[in-house]
Amino acid sequence: MTRAQRVTLWTGAAVVVVIVISTTVKKSGHTIYSSNDSAKSSSTTQMNDMPGMSSTSAGVVALTPRQIQQLGVTFGTVALRPLSNEVRTVGTVVVNETRLAKVTPKFSGYVEKLYVNFVGQPVRRGEPLAAIFSPDLVAAEQELLVSARLSRTIGTSSVPCVSGSNTDLLAAAKERLRLWDVSDAQIDEVLRTGRPMRTVTLSAPAAGFVIDKKVVQGQSIQAGEELYTIADLSDVWVEAQLREEDAGRVRIGAGATLQFTSYPGRPFTGRVTYIDPILGEQARTVKARITVPNSDGRIKPGMYATVILNSSTQSALTVPRSAVVQTGERALVFVDLGNGRLTAQTVRLGRTSGDLVEVLSGLASGQRVVTSAQFLIDSESNLGEVMKSMIGMRGQGDTMSGMAPVRSSAVDAKGADMRGMPGMSTPPKK
Repeated sequence: MTRAQRVTLWTGAAVVVVIVISTTVKKSGHTIYSSNDSAKSSSTTQMNDMPGMSSTSAGVVALTPRQIQQLGVTFGTVALRPLSNEVRTVGTVVVNETRLAKVTPKFSGYVEKLYVNFVGQPVRRGEPLAAIFSPDLVAAEQELLVSARLSRTIGTSSVPCVSGSNTDLLAAAKERLRLWDVSDAQIDEVLRTGRPMRTVTLSAPAAGFVIDKKVVQGQSIQAGEELYTIADLSDVWVEAQLREEDAGRVRIGAGATLQFTSYPGRPFTGRVTYIDPILGEQARTVKARITVPNSDGRIKPGMYATVILNSSTQSALTVPRSAVVQTGERALVFVDLGNGRLTAQTVRLGRTSGDLVEVLSGLASGQRVVTSAQFLIDSESNLGEVMKSMIGMRGQGDTMSGMAPVRSSAVDAKGADMRGMPGMSTPPKK
């Protein structure tokens, strides 16, 4: 077959295809018009015939008793209920800073002996901690003895104009030792024996536990150097972290219940004594301090606690939390209108406590609301609205001027003449 014959054959086939297409368009034009007209007139009937629930009007969904049972729809009641400002959070036990004591000598010297030599050792108030040898204290004790002998000598003197009861030097020497935290018992011991003591004993300023120790036996110490830290654990602090939304619901003086995993089933009680005025930027929390009695020493610093803060209880219009559907921009509740009809109602919410949430507006006491399967109902109602709008747009599309069908005569006229089409020109005859 020559090239000219092949071109002639393909050209004839193209003409046949165009004629068939134009004939089909011409015949199907009437069918499209008739189907659109019927869809436009029966949009409501098609929506009602859809399987599942039906949408009766804007925002209202109708359910049959069978559908309610199949979907597992349950209902709750809008009512006035007591609503407590209970806040649940976690906390950490720390030492009560107001019951800390530091042991710092006011003189320099050397540690001759340690009576308390490990961290965690319990001590009583006045109990000896360490024996310190200080050359300065020895010199002050010698001055005390000299002052005492001088006071006795002046008291027995017969020199005119000399007081027989001059004790100013002795009193000054005693006061100097007291300023160095030397006890009156130690001063009296020096005066009784008539010899200066080689070491001076440091005593515990408070009862508690040694939580820090920075001294060893034989060490040289300086005035003001910290040797021990003693903590009284009869009261402890629990530092709880409050979320930003809960910070305004807790006040100083509010009661608290604490639970520790070390003591299951045994709650402890405390009271809020401090709330940090600054919000943490990273965690977005506010620190609250709870003072807890700990006379038996069961609560130990470092423990974790579950904290339940209780404040005043007030009556409020509430619904179950499961009844609220959060859409991001608003909160919805499906209200029962009776006879299986449900409607979505926008509400404004307030406080939340347990399984209840406060309703500030949008509902009235005594109304029934859906507490389960709301998302299925919401999706079906939205689907119904979308289908209605789609059918309406389909009916409007039939009357659009830009969608008029092309007349078949024009197709026939153009289809017969292939010479005007680009790329379809007939090759010259040879």
